[in-house]
Amino acid sequence: MNKKAIYNALGKILILLAFTMLVPLLVAFYYGEPLKPFTVSILITFLAGLLLTRIKSSAEWQQKEALAIVALTWLSAAIFGGIPFLFEGVSFIDAVFETMSGFTSTGSTIFVDIESYSRSLLFWRSFTQWLGGMGIIVLFIAILPKLGVAGRQLFRAEAPGPTEDKLKPRIKDTAKILWALYVLISAVEVVALMLAGMSLYDALTHTFAGMACGGYSPYGLGIEAFNSPLIEFILTFFMFAAGANFALYYRAIFIDSNFLLKDEEFRAYTFILLGFSGLLTLVLYKDMDFSLFNSFRYAIFQITSIMTATGFASTDFNLWTDSAKVLVFAVMFIGGCAGSTGGGMKVVRFLLMLKYARRELFKFVHPRLIRPIRFNNKAVPDDVLQSILSFVVIYILVFIFSAMFLTLLGVDMISSATASIATLGNIGPGFNVVGPMANFSALPPLGKIILINNMWVGRLEVYTVLVLFTSDFWHS
Repeated sequence: MNKKAIYNALGKILILLAFTMLVPLLVAFYYGEPLKPFTVSILITFLAGLLLTRIKSSAEWQQKEALAIVALTWLSAAIFGGIPFLFEGVSFIDAVFETMSGFTSTGSTIFVDIESYSRSLLFWRSFTQWLGGMGIIVLFIAILPKLGVAGRQLFRAEAPGPTEDKLKPRIKDTAKILWALYVLISAVEVVALMLAGMSLYDALTHTFAGMACGGYSPYGLGIEAFNSPLIEFILTFFMFAAGANFALYYRAIFIDSNFLLKDEEFRAYTFILLGFSGLLTLVLYKDMDFSLFNSFRYAIFQITSIMTATGFASTDFNLWTDSAKVLVFAVMFIGGCAGSTGGGMKVVRFLLMLKYARRELFKFVHPRLIRPIRFNNKAVPDDVLQSILSFVVIYILVFIFSAMFLTLLGVDMISSATASIATLGNIGPGFNVVGPMANFSALPPLGKIILINNMWVGRLEVYTVLVLFTSDFWHS
C-alpha cells in the first residue's frame, strides 16, 4: 500500500475543494452576509491540502490506492465541507451529516428551520450536491493533467454502475465530456425554471439539487412552497434526464440519434417509471380524493423524484394511504440508470438479475443447454453477474443491519427501515419521523453516524468503502 500516494492525491483534491468554496463566498458577499464562515473554511481546507501535497511519491498507483483515494475523498469532502456549518451553530456530527448528504446527493437533512440559515450556506448546501452528482473524482480527473492509468483506476472506483462506460480512449477526455454535458443540461434547467417564475437564486439551488438527483431545497416546504404545476413538470423532466446514463446522451448526439431507444436499460427505466406513476395516479385518484390532474401531477413527480433518488417533495406523501406509500417505497430500491447521477441499486442490475433468474429456470428444463445472458446484444460475462449478485446481497445486508441498529436505538420500525434505505440509496426522505416535511434531527447521534456511513457506502456502491474495513486491504 503506497500511503504517500494516497496522501498526495487527497491533498490535491482538498485544494480543489477549497477553490469550489469561493462560489458560496461570492454569494455571501452579494447578499451582505458574514464572509468569515467561508474564508476560514477555505483557508483551513487549502492549508490541509497543501500540507498533504508536500508528501511526494514517485510510485504508480494500483487498484488499492485508487479505492482508498476515492473512499477517503468523499469522507474528507464531508468533513471539510461541513466547516461553514459550524459557524451557524450546527454541531460537528450534524455538519458532517448535512455535507455527506450533500456530496453524496442524498438530500436527507437535519435542518429544522431551513429558512433561518444564511442564503450563502443554503447555496453551498445545494452546490455540494451538484459537485457530488457527477462525481468529485470525475471532476478531479477532468481538470488534472497527466493522470494516465491512475486516472482510469480512480474513474473505475467511483463510476456508478456494474461496468465502466468509456466514451473516449483517454479517461480524461471521457470525464471532460461527462462534465460538459452535465453543465450544459444544468444551464438549460436554470433558464427553464427562471422562465417558469423562479428567481435566479432559486433556479440555481434547485438545479444543483435536481441535476445531481439530490433534493435539497432552501425552503422547508420544498417544491410545495412554489405550488406550481409548471415548475413541478419542468423538474420532473430534468430529474428523469438526470436519472438516465449521461453517456447515452453523447452517443445519441454524435453517433446515433436512436441510441436512447435502443438501450435496454433506458427502455426499462422509462417503462418502470411510467408504470409506477400510472399505478400511483390511480391509487391517489381512488383513495385520496384528488382530481385526476392532481393525482397525475403528484404521482409522476414523486415517483420520478424517489426512483431517481432525488428526494424532492411536491406534497407530504407521509400523509398518503398505505397503498400509495407501498408504491413509493418499492421504487426506493430500484434507482436510476448506471452512469447517471441517480442513486439506488440501478435499473441495469435489476434487469440482469431477472435475466439470470430466467436462465436458471431454463436450466431446470434444459440442464445441458448453454444459454448466455445478453444485454444490449452483448453477452454478459459471468464475473459481472457474480459481482452484481454479491452487490445485491451486501446492499440488502447493509440495509437490514442499519435499520436494525436504528430500531435498537429507539427509532420506530417504519422510520428505521425507510431512513436506512433512503440514505443507502441516496434518496433523501423516508416515512414517519424522517418524512418529506420532517427531517433527521430527531435521531440520536449514533443513529446519524450510522446513516452517514450508509450515504457514504451507497454513493460509492458498497465495495469501495467496505473494502477499507478488511485487514487484507491494508497489507502490502
